[in-house]
Amino acid sequence: MTQSATIFAPATAPLHIAVLVLPDASILEVASVLDPMRSANRHLGRAGFRWTVVSHDGRAVPLTCGIELPSNGPLARAEGADALAVIAGYRQAEVATRPLIRELRRMAPRFRALIGIDAGPWVLARAGLLDGHRATVHWEDLEDFAAAHPGVEVLPDRYVISGPRITAGGAAPAADLMLHLIRARHGAAPALEVAHSFLTTPRSGAEPQVSAPARLAAEPRVAAAIARMEARLDAPEPVAATARALGLSVRRLEGLFRAELGLSPGACGRELRLQAARRMIADTAHPLAEVALRCGFGSQSALSRAFRARFGQSPSALRGRSRIRSGAAGGMVFENRSGVCSMHMSTGSAETASDARRT
Repeated sequence: MTQSATIFAPATAPLHIAVLVLPDASILEVASVLDPMRSANRHLGRAGFRWTVVSHDGRAVPLTCGIELPSNGPLARAEGADALAVIAGYRQAEVATRPLIRELRRMAPRFRALIGIDAGPWVLARAGLLDGHRATVHWEDLEDFAAAHPGVEVLPDRYVISGPRITAGGAAPAADLMLHLIRARHGAAPALEVAHSFLTTPRSGAEPQVSAPARLAAEPRVAAAIARMEARLDAPEPVAATARALGLSVRRLEGLFRAELGLSPGACGRELRLQAARRMIADTAHPLAEVALRCGFGSQSALSRAFRARFGQSPSALRGRSRIRSGAAGGMVFENRSGVCSMHMSTGSAETASDARRT
């Protein structure tokens, strides 16, 4: 095997990718890696890609949706593949055991490329395999990932190619990455045919993973205001300052928000901060006092009061539960570490899908 050859070089020989799936990964992430290769083979009329699904112990892998993904064997079965893709989701710090990290570190030189999907970059970074490289991770983890791994240049991109190290922030970016790989190896036509098969449009890896305005509002001035709010979660600005920055009166901005979301700007900003606090409380070990400050609450007690009023439970109660399946009075439904987070706002609605948040 020519270790220096990039997997993105044009080639007719099949590219063999071993896919290591860890427990509590999302089925959507697995499909986003495997199905583009299957579809590419169909459109090429030959085997342009091969894949082998492995697990650490060789047994079937439980996914977040409740089904078990069959495995072709243990990680040792990845021997001989051109690339190894690591797909991880929730509880990566628990399921990526020390023996697994050691085995990844030992086997890494045998692959032409290492790929991390969603929480997969956490696993690769823990093995020291991203040091000196650029990388991305799921958008909810960017700040914590950068703090935990200062030797990695962390980018908020959909996917990042840094020589033989490749990372993607979630399921949709993984599909974009695979489309880019198909195009690089086999040309634009097969890549477009695969994209059309899945009714999707390829997106550049350099695009940001998430645009809050796109998620929440179509009205551009409301979108711009929300972008300012999300950029200032730890130090929220007064509504008057937001309106002034957008060249609007407070009354006009309030009217636009109510027409678009059924909320005032202040209520929307508070919702964004509470959502950020909920993610940190459920999925990190940050002290509650730190969560409060990072989400713009003056004290832990202020966060606790707002949190209980919004979600019907205290922050400490949420942290103490490993899995949550509930519908809050305000219309929120979420499953901690199971990949669903949607919020419905009065007469308007907004939905945010969180593939993962697991430090």
